[in-house]
Amino acid sequence: MKNNNNSNRSLAVKSSSFKNKAARLVQQLFYASAFILLFSACSSDDGGSDENKSDYYFRASVGGRKIDFRTAKFQGGGNDDRFEMIVVGGFDGPHPTKTGEVMPPSLDFEIWRVGGNITAGTYSTPAELEMMGRYAIQTKDGTILYNTAIGDDLFTVKIESISKKGIKGTFEGTVRNVSSGETISITEGTFNLPYDQIVNP
Repeated sequence: MKNNNNSNRSLAVKSSSFKNKAARLVQQLFYASAFILLFSACSSDDGGSDENKSDYYFRASVGGRKIDFRTAKFQGGGNDDRFEMIVVGGFDGPHPTKTGEVMPPSLDFEIWRVGGNITAGTYSTPAELEMMGRYAIQTKDGTILYNTAIGDDLFTVKIESISKKGIKGTFEGTVRNVSSGETISITEGTFNLPYDQIVNP
């Protein structure tokens, strides 16, 4: 009888762990969608203004291809002027102007520390449980998504500075397609973005 109780407890712990991971994945996919929608709604003017064409940038090598992302944004928030969550990302190309055109590929990462504060420092998956890196390729048949939601792929962000003025730092890592298991290497990632403004570097 004692063995059955231990076995039931073990199954309950495993089930709870799986449910937590699934809930986290759903939450992160929701925010990825919200991030894409935010850019879609706010960035109808791809040319941007001369004010935005300054020293701001969001760059990386994705699968060996160097990209200066065309539109980029840093957003975040939290209680008491803290950053309990941040999202940094951009799009590799112009936004659609005609019906039937698809969004360009996007790269982003997010970090969550609800109740805490995201400051200058190093953040890495899988140790940072509420963190995710993503690369999304849009097709007419849907989104091909690579992320850090499965496996033990390492994705590291080094934040040099962060404030309500902006964020600066570097990143690199590996993102994986959930369906195929295929990975993409992200290297030479670097960013310098103002707070809550879409820029066209």
